[in-house]
Amino acid sequence: MKILTIDDQTLVLLSLEKKLSDLGYEVYTAKTGRGGVELFDSIHPDLVIVDINLRHMSGLDIVKYIKESSRSQTKVMVMSGETREETIIKGYRLGADDYMKKPVTLNEIVARVKKLIGPPKEKNEGASTVDTNGLIREKCIGVVIPCYNEEDRLLSDEFTSFVYANLGYHLCFVNDGSTDRTLEVLNKLSEGREDYISVYNCEKNGGKAEAVRQGVLHLAKNPELDYIGFLDADLSTDFKDFDDLVKTIQTTDYKIVSGSRISRMGANITKQSTRELISMTINYIIQKILGMKFKDTQCGAKIIDKDVIPMLFKDKFITRWLFDVEMFLRLKKKFGEQAKQLICEQPLKRWVHADGSKLSMRDSLKIGTQLFRIATYYR
Repeated sequence: MKILTIDDQTLVLLSLEKKLSDLGYEVYTAKTGRGGVELFDSIHPDLVIVDINLRHMSGLDIVKYIKESSRSQTKVMVMSGETREETIIKGYRLGADDYMKKPVTLNEIVARVKKLIGPPKEKNEGASTVDTNGLIREKCIGVVIPCYNEEDRLLSDEFTSFVYANLGYHLCFVNDGSTDRTLEVLNKLSEGREDYISVYNCEKNGGKAEAVRQGVLHLAKNPELDYIGFLDADLSTDFKDFDDLVKTIQTTDYKIVSGSRISRMGANITKQSTRELISMTINYIIQKILGMKFKDTQCGAKIIDKDVIPMLFKDKFITRWLFDVEMFLRLKKKFGEQAKQLICEQPLKRWVHADGSKLSMRDSLKIGTQLFRIATYYR
């Protein structure tokens, strides 16, 4: 049985192709509406799975084309993040046999496919025995993970498990001139998973600010990514919390959603007491510089609308560690007082201090001087 999938997101197409091919279906893919129509005319599939928002040609136009084609018995399943009632009704009126709203799991898609065209006659004997049930999302998210000498504490299994369970995420590990085997570990982590995990290598150590900047600019070249964020390699902020930040930016007009480690009832937030005292002092000074009541600028988990990436990351930061403050000041320079409504500080449910921090106590004591530089530079 032949299935044609049409979607402008590569990660979606790859996931659908692997899942359905493993089951024994003959799967074809297209990234544009025109390409999908050409394939439809040449292969005469049993089922077409199509997104609505495509380049050159709408998914609804494809539904209409297929249903009006002479002698066409092809079933059509719409899979889209478009959830407006009038759009869904229009899809059915044009002849769609099914309509799925993103996010949707692969297992649900398979169940709907089998209902429409039945199970494949022969199962792919070379298929993976692992039952993957990833979640296909409406938007694609790139995540920069800066790494400096992380050989011994990189949680590889947690990263791979996450990308397989959350289709639409791409993790970009930036090796910041590590002197241990970090680059080797990262290349092994990416091997065979290049569509979901990539490695960007900086030969010289430039500090976290430059590593994040380089990684963000690298991901920004990918036109399929809608949001780009960054996360610490030690996963002191876990993926569940990071995903909550993503959900917030997708459903609001915020340009930046930043995690906050400020303790609150029901949250598991642990810090070293000395660092906590230093953090409180630093945060007080930062609030004065920003002119915003921002309680935790330095949390290593943030998600950013791709529209403001050039403004925030085009120029190098003047400090190695306080680039978060510089980001907010750059946004404020562009939007003025309106910037306060474009940034959301979202409390984390869990944050745990991980041993092996690259920010030494000596570095912490230099922060006062760096804040003075920032205040002067951006004044």
